[in-house]
Order: sequence, then structure tokens, then C-alpha cells
Amino acid sequence: MAPGTSPAPGYEILAHLARTGWLDLYDTWSEERQCRCVAKVVRPDRRHEERLRDRLLREGRWLRAFTHPHLVRAYEVVESPEPLVVLETLTGETLSHLIHRLRRRPAARDVALLGVQLCSAIHYLHGQGLLHLDLKPSNVVVDCGHAKVLDLSVARPPGMAPPGVGTFCYLSPEQARGGPLSAAADVWGIGVTLYEVATGHVPFDSGEGTTGGMTTGGMTTGGSVSDGDDWYPQLEGPAPSTASRRRLPHDLALTIDGCLSPDPAARPTDPELSAAFDATLRRLSGA
Repeated sequence: MAPGTSPAPGYEILAHLARTGWLDLYDTWSEERQCRCVAKVVRPDRRHEERLRDRLLREGRWLRAFTHPHLVRAYEVVESPEPLVVLETLTGETLSHLIHRLRRRPAARDVALLGVQLCSAIHYLHGQGLLHLDLKPSNVVVDCGHAKVLDLSVARPPGMAPPGVGTFCYLSPEQARGGPLSAAADVWGIGVTLYEVATGHVPFDSGEGTTGGMTTGGMTTGGSVSDGDDWYPQLEGPAPSTASRRRLPHDLALTIDGCLSPDPAARPTDPELSAAFDATLRRLSGA
């Protein structure tokens, strides 16, 4: 859509922000709120795919209903003539941008604080009956130490799922394998995100030096759900320890490593993980 276009009554397109495998994102002016916001729409070449229209509307309804300080907010969901979700404009930058911009890794205290905030958002989602399933640095925006989680496009209730739902380098082993998924999959997502923030490296990649990968069934590249024949390094062995990549306080490194246990039952629960990060944060802050 060109600048000046009205995608829905009360909104005006200012600029095109980004294109994913199935979405266009626009910087948009809200006449009612007298502020900028972000409009998410299905790409014109994929509007014939009913499942994508439904996915966008479902995500928008969730984000409009949910109220949490560490989740992005949706202002409005428009169903016709074309599905559109209006989100708050976030200041700051994604963790993925931050990782590549900073010359030095974030301080241990900042890593622990981020852990507390991610646990808070994910615990809330789990209380709403949803798993996020795509936690990664590009889906977290941070501004002045305050994190917000984005993108519920592949979120679903706990239960059976096909192989490969999520982003290649960030999948838990059970997501890569397919089968029953539980809150432990998002504990893995918190751990893999903090691992990259703390060390500057993903614990698993495609073997080609990638630092991300395709989101299957999600919004990064569009993609379709894997047929189960793909190779996943997460299924080959455990992640290198955090301590092998960076010197961190022992308890913080062990907490991150615990999130990346190949066995979902061996990972900490949401409350246990939050308590561990909070204890580390208090110790590092001298509280």
C-alpha cells in the first residue's frame, strides 16, 4: 500500500516497514489516537490463503485481549475488506539488532533482568492456555531495560504439534521432532534467547554459520510446517555450555544451561526459572 492509503477507516499508511513470508507491516497513523501505530496485513500475493487470514486475525484477537507489560498490545482487529491488525508502535530495538550492534556483551545483571521479564510474559501466556513457541531475539524488543515479546503467529495450546513449528535454530528438540508440546518448550525458548544475548552465539545453527533461520508456520519467512524429514542439530546432542562461550556468574550460567536440557522434564518450570533469575538479579544488585 502506498503512503496516504487508508487500509481501514481512521488509519493512514505512512510508510512500508517490512515484508515477511506472508505479511506486510506498515507505519500507520491513527486518527482516533493521534499517534503512530503498526498495521499488519497479509501480503497481496497470499490473501487467497484462508489459513493465513485466520492466523492473523487469531493473533490480533489474542493480543487485543491480553494485558501484560511485557507483551506487545493490539489496538484493533479489522476483519474486512481485508484482515488487518493494529499494534502499538514500540520504541527501542530488537534483541537481535542489539546483539549485532553492541561491541561488548550485556552485563550479567542485564541478562538476569531480561530473564525475569521473559519469564513474566511467558508465565502469563501459559496462564491464558497458550504456548508461544517462537521465542528468539528478533521477537523481543527492549527499550531502556524494558522488554516486550512480539509475534503470536505460531502460538497454540499445549498438546500435539507437527515437526518444525517455530524457527529452525531456536526450536526445542520436541518442536523439531514433533509430538506433544508443553510449557517446557517455551522454557527452552527463554534459555536459547538468553544464551544468544549472553554469548553472541546461537547454541545450534544450520552448519552454515546462520544466526536464525526460517520460521515454519510463523511470520519470519512464511514457510510451511516441516514434513519431519529435515535435519535438526538440536536432535544430535546437547548445547555447548554457556560457560564455554562466556564467563558469567556460575548460577546464571547454570540456569541458562538448565533451560536447554534435551529432556523437557529436566528443565525448570516457569516459576522455578523466574525465581532463579530473580535470586541472581538480587545478588548482583546487592539486595
